[in-house]
Amino acid sequence: MSPPVGRVASNHDLSDSADVVVLGGGMAGVTAAYELARRGTSVVLIEKGVIAGEQSSRNWGWCRQQNRDPRELPLAQLALRRWENLNSELGEETGFRRTGLIYASTQKASIDTWERWGVIARGFGVDTRMLTGSECARMLPGNGRRWNGGVYSPTDGRAEPELAVPALARAAQRLDVVILQNCAARELETEAGRVSGVVTEKGRIRTSAVLVAGGAWSGMFLRHHGIRFLQASVKSTSFYTTSAPTVTEGGIAMEDVTMRRRLDGGYTVGLSGLGQLQITPYGLLQAREFWRTFQIRRKGLTYAFGRPFFEGPEAIARWKADGISPFERIRTLDPQPDAHLVKRGIDRLVSTYPALAGIRPAQSWGGIVDSTPDAIPVISSVASRPGLFISSGYSGHGFGIGPGAGMLAADLIRGDKPSVDPAPFRYERMIDGTDLGRPGML
Repeated sequence: MSPPVGRVASNHDLSDSADVVVLGGGMAGVTAAYELARRGTSVVLIEKGVIAGEQSSRNWGWCRQQNRDPRELPLAQLALRRWENLNSELGEETGFRRTGLIYASTQKASIDTWERWGVIARGFGVDTRMLTGSECARMLPGNGRRWNGGVYSPTDGRAEPELAVPALARAAQRLDVVILQNCAARELETEAGRVSGVVTEKGRIRTSAVLVAGGAWSGMFLRHHGIRFLQASVKSTSFYTTSAPTVTEGGIAMEDVTMRRRLDGGYTVGLSGLGQLQITPYGLLQAREFWRTFQIRRKGLTYAFGRPFFEGPEAIARWKADGISPFERIRTLDPQPDAHLVKRGIDRLVSTYPALAGIRPAQSWGGIVDSTPDAIPVISSVASRPGLFISSGYSGHGFGIGPGAGMLAADLIRGDKPSVDPAPFRYERMIDGTDLGRPGML
C-alpha cells in the first residue's frame, strides 16, 4: 500500500506550448518547475500518475548533509537553506524541522569512515561532531545498546514527503505552472536535432526545452530516444508507526534500522542496507558498470524474478508516439512491502528502545530506489540533443537535496549562473565513464 499523499488538482486543459516541459511529478520535477516559474519561465509538468506517487512519497524524509558524498555536499547545503524558508514561502506545512541527525555504530570501521568524512565536510563548513560511546548514550536516552561511537549533525533535519512535494506543486500552480496528472509523455519531437516538442497521450506540446525527471522511469524514456542513461533499481520496504513516546525529535541511523520522528507523533522506519534486487534485462546489460556498487551492497540484498523483467522500467520495450506506452500501463510503481522486514523493523525498534514496547506499524509500503553507478545524480543538459535536460538518478538522496536540485536544474535550463558547481552532475560521465567506477556514499 502506498503512503498517503496530499492531493494536487490537475489542470483540465493541455497547453499547446510552453517554454519548458517537465516530465515527472516527483521532487526533482516539481522543484525544478517551481524554481523556473519563480523566474518567469512558463512550464507544463507532465506526470503519468499522481504528484509524488512513487519514490518522492516513499522515502525516509531525511534532509541531511551528514555522510553525503563530497561531490553532493554543496547541493545538500543549498537544499537545506531552501528547506529553512519553504514553510513560510509556500504558506503550507512541509514538515521541515532542523532537529539534527545522529548516526551510531558498534563497528570501528563505520566510525573511522565518519571521522574521515568529517575532515572533508568541515572544509565545506558542515557542523559535524564525532561522538564517543558515552556521548552516544547521553544523546540517545533510553537506547539500550552499547555504542562504540557515532556522529552528529545538529543542522540537519527532517520533513514529511507526503506533505512537502504536493505543497511545492500547489505553489507552482499558483505561479501558473500547468500540471497534468495521469498523462504520460510518449516521445520527444525534434527539428534539426533540437528538441521542439513532446507528444503526450493527450496531445502535443510545443517547447524548446524538456527536463526528464522521471525517477526510475527516466532511463526507459531516454533509451527510447537512443540516449544512454545508466540506472539500476532496488526494491525497498519502509513503514511508519502509530503514535509513540518521544525517544528522538530528529533522526537516528543505527546499523540495522533507521527512525525519524513524524509530525503525527509516530516514526518513519527504514531497514538500513536491505533491499530486493529484481532481475531485469537492463539490470543484466548494465552489470559491468554497476559491479562495484553491487559488491558493496550485496550482503543486504535478496533477489527476485517476476513482472519487473517484462513490464518495469528496466524491461525492454518498444512503442510509437501514436500507441500506448509503458508509462500508461503502469501509472504508479507500487510494489508490495516485505512483511518480514516490517516485523524485523518493529522488533529492532523495541529491542533498542524498550519504552516503545507495544508500538505497531500504521502503514507499510514498497518503493523502487533507482541509482547511478557512482550514486550521484545527473542534473545536466545533454550536449548531443540541444534542449534536452535530465534531473534523475538520485540514488535514494533525492528528497533531501530536492530543493537545491530544482534550483540547479532551473539554472541550467535558463542559462543562469549555476547555484553550485554542476560538473559533478554532468550527463557526459555516462558516456566517457568519468568517476563511474567510484561509487559514492550509498
